[in-house]
Amino acid sequence: MAPDTGSAKPESAGLALRWSGRLPLAARILAVNTLPLALLAGSFFYLDGFRSRLIAERLKQAEHEADLIAAAVKAVPQPQWSQLVGQLEGADKVRIRLIDRSGNVVADSWSQRPPSFVLKDPEKEGFERQAARLLDDGLDWLIGAELPPDFRPVEGLLPVNTPRSMLTLAPDRSHMIEARSKVDAQPGFSVVTLRNARDIRRFVRAERSSLGLMIGLVTIISTFLSLFLARTIIRPLKELGAAAQQVRFGQAREVQVPRLPSRNDEIGQLARSVSDMSQALRRRMDAIEAFAADVAHEIKNPLASLSSAVEGLRTVKKPEHAAQLQDIISDDVRRLDRLITDISDLSRVDAHIARTHFAPVDLGKLLAELVNARVARGLPDGVKLVLAKPQSGTAMVRGDAAQLERVFENLITNAISFSPPGGKVRLAATRTPEAVIVKVDDDGPGVPPRARESIFERFHSDRPEQQFGQHSGLGLSIARTIVDAHQGTISVTEREEGAGGACFIVSLPPAGKMI
Repeated sequence: MAPDTGSAKPESAGLALRWSGRLPLAARILAVNTLPLALLAGSFFYLDGFRSRLIAERLKQAEHEADLIAAAVKAVPQPQWSQLVGQLEGADKVRIRLIDRSGNVVADSWSQRPPSFVLKDPEKEGFERQAARLLDDGLDWLIGAELPPDFRPVEGLLPVNTPRSMLTLAPDRSHMIEARSKVDAQPGFSVVTLRNARDIRRFVRAERSSLGLMIGLVTIISTFLSLFLARTIIRPLKELGAAAQQVRFGQAREVQVPRLPSRNDEIGQLARSVSDMSQALRRRMDAIEAFAADVAHEIKNPLASLSSAVEGLRTVKKPEHAAQLQDIISDDVRRLDRLITDISDLSRVDAHIARTHFAPVDLGKLLAELVNARVARGLPDGVKLVLAKPQSGTAMVRGDAAQLERVFENLITNAISFSPPGGKVRLAATRTPEAVIVKVDDDGPGVPPRARESIFERFHSDRPEQQFGQHSGLGLSIARTIVDAHQGTISVTEREEGAGGACFIVSLPPAGKMI
């Protein structure tokens, strides 16, 4: 297994995750989507406060009701009290009792007619009501609700010194509201009302049920949406991660990274970027292997010649033969030195361009400087170098001036080497709306159509026998590598109008609009 490699660039503060980075992405998505539901569940606390306010209002209402009954009792003679409380109880389903200063019941609304309400035994209720009651108790415990004391029915002698109103819970957990009021016409006499406010429990339970149903429905929808979101994000990321691991473990040629063409979001862009990166890596690995094989092949030839010359030098007797072998050894050493230098240059071209920030370059000015420098160094066999210089500022491109200079230096040197004595090498740069085109042609033998592509391959050399070993065959390969890195093209054809010789054409993207 390949070892883990650390990133050379530290993780930026905006991408760093502390404790949450330990959780899977699906868990984080689910947590973020369910957090609002937890806040919504806090509405149960609001319901408890609402219930408290409702009970407070009912207690005040019961006190006011007791005061009204006391006023009515004051207006009638004492013998008619029993008839009066019976009529009032029948209208509002509330038990009304009149007590004297000792707590004895003087009048009771239930003594003349059946009770207006009956407390239910929770043990005899059905399963659904028992489950609802248990759920209510559980929610009250969860939110920490303060529950009133249990209701204790009192008959006969009633307590005298009690609060104006009080709340208790019946065995079935319904609310019992009791209120008192003094009868002013009869000192020591009081009105006691007792009501079974079952509607409070039903109302709170209905609100809790509606809220719980809404929370449950929203939870289900949020969970499914979270799972859908996690699936659409995590599944492709896992596939991309698995493909990247296979590439990392050295299986780049067999790995097919999914491109996800149906997705136009960031995941799809990431998939296509990773796929393009793996394909570029695959091409780079193939190129490295082919380059290594070509280097081994090219180095083997001069090494074999050098080895034969060294072995022969040990056995020859004649000085002239030894001198010939020494010349061969010197030529082979120079070939190896030139070959290694060109190989090193070629291997550095991509890395150098990758680190270079392109800047505007005037190709007309660059070509003029190259021609002047080459003429100043001297040209062999009376060869002439001619430049059709473009107008200043028209042949502008964006690139690395040093690398572009190397391209045209190679093309000029190549054209001079193939030119016959007294020949002419012509350079011209023109600007079109789509490109800046540079042509380098000579009066040499030209390039046959079958070889117009292979001459740009590494170590390819199609030269006369008298020039064998003087060139590594990497000059045009280096030129194409540099031009490709500048998003341009390089090709070779015959000169116009059927004239002999070769014409190299370099096309580069222009910088700025055409004037």
